Amino acid sequence: QVQLVESGGGLVQPGGSLRLSCAASGSIFFINAMGWYRQAPGQERESVATITSGGITDYVDSVKGRFTISRDNAKNTVYVQMNSLKPEDTAVYYCHANVRDVYLRVRDYWGQGTQVTVSS
Repeated sequence: QVQLVESGGGLVQPGGSLRLSCAASGSIFFINAMGWYRQAPGQERESVATITSGGITDYVDSVKGRFTISRDNAKNTVYVQMNSLKPEDTAVYYCHANVRDVYLRVRDYWGQGTQVTVSS
């Protein structure tokens, strides 16, 4: 099995910055893609940013120019640097990884979520 552990969430004022981290561990052979999803109260979960093993990134329009996703393959870790935060960014942020495990099975894994609150 694979576990994703997230960190870096918290309370920040509008215009501030946060950096989220997500470390994957367990029976990992290769991580294909990683990403960040978020879910605001009463809303559906949405994809925020994704990154492939080759470093190709994709962002939802609302965060382009403000968020930057990156990964350290040696550490099985994905990050998202969030700048110029807005109240509408408030949500629980979930890490996601598409993983080929040591048994050569491809499966999706999710973190527990970390709260990001943007408020004055």
